[in-house]
Amino acid sequence: MKVKYEDRQKQKVIAITTDTLVVGVDIAKNYQWARFVDFRGIEHDRALKFKNSKGGFETILARIREICKKENFAKAVVGMEPTGHYWKAFANWLEKQDGIKAVLVNPYATKQAKELDDNSQTKSDKKDALTIAKLVKDGRYFELYLPHDVYAELRGLSTTRTGLNKRKNALKNTITAVMDEYFPEYGEVFKCPLSGKASRHILKTCPFPKFILELGEDGVTDEIKKAVKKTVGRKKAAQLIETAKESIGVDYGEEAALQKTDYAGFLLSIKGIGVVTLAACLGELGNPARFENPRQMSRMAGYNLVEDSSGKNKSGTKISKRGRKNLRSVLYQMALIMVATNDEMKQLYHYLKTREEAPLRKMQALIVVSKKILALIHALAKKKENYDPGKVFGPVRREQLKAAA
Repeated sequence: MKVKYEDRQKQKVIAITTDTLVVGVDIAKNYQWARFVDFRGIEHDRALKFKNSKGGFETILARIREICKKENFAKAVVGMEPTGHYWKAFANWLEKQDGIKAVLVNPYATKQAKELDDNSQTKSDKKDALTIAKLVKDGRYFELYLPHDVYAELRGLSTTRTGLNKRKNALKNTITAVMDEYFPEYGEVFKCPLSGKASRHILKTCPFPKFILELGEDGVTDEIKKAVKKTVGRKKAAQLIETAKESIGVDYGEEAALQKTDYAGFLLSIKGIGVVTLAACLGELGNPARFENPRQMSRMAGYNLVEDSSGKNKSGTKISKRGRKNLRSVLYQMALIMVATNDEMKQLYHYLKTREEAPLRKMQALIVVSKKILALIHALAKKKENYDPGKVFGPVRREQLKAAA
């Protein structure tokens, strides 16, 4: 007999009794936060931060046992969000513990419910753990099911297949987007551009009108015959040549020629900057000399600071991230390399993290280094000079670094 939603919800609420300790856990990669409440939502004991490891799991188990003994709870229900994959190890471990039941809470429900406590959208792992616990005590959870044996294998295979299909579709969409920009008529020549052997070979060797016209009909025919052993090669090549002549696709950027820029030699003189990362950076920035000052470049990356507060919650400032995500990503990679290989950036990074007044965390220091990289790129491009370690810092910063040495 099918159980109605209202009846299932009622059963879940009834299951949380006066002798039930409800534990809300906010799952993360390295450390989790746990909060402990009773059936009324009243918190018991202090919040617990524990490591995502066996030792950490044993720590929270010991705390649960301690609270149950002290407050006369007969059982415990542990709720968590099924986000990512980090929750699975913890849930699987909890299933093996006597007197403890693991349940799951919808992440969307957590997002909606956490504003009810303090009318704030502010997110923190510690706060979310309490919200999850209160959702569980209200019966707003669903039962945990972790398949075992052959069913676990089937789920794993299914998850892998889904992930591979997503990646395949993403690649297809990327290729389609590029061809729509540079050779939008390509699909008129090859009806199945991403599956046919001849088409895939053309995409590998001469995908754009410029390359096709340079090869000519004989050259394109030879390329097609490398993929398929049929007599259609000449006919298809002729069609491709005619289509390429009339193409309306853009004709810029067909060759990523970093060395053709006016600044490659100067910027590559910066120790720690490589060809690949510089090409990616300039691809996002464009001509660095077009900016009046490096602050404009920082704003493009989303590094400008905004107030991070809500109501009575004041937590200073944060970067806006309202800029090019790919630019921030490549600058982060450059910063990681440079603090390891570039003496000046290494010195700056160490100073930012260890200074007596307002030391920065690792990520904050890397952002400052990233902004410094932008300043260097701007200065060298404007002046058309090679990197000079003696000119990296101004007099004030040099004094700070010297005093901290």
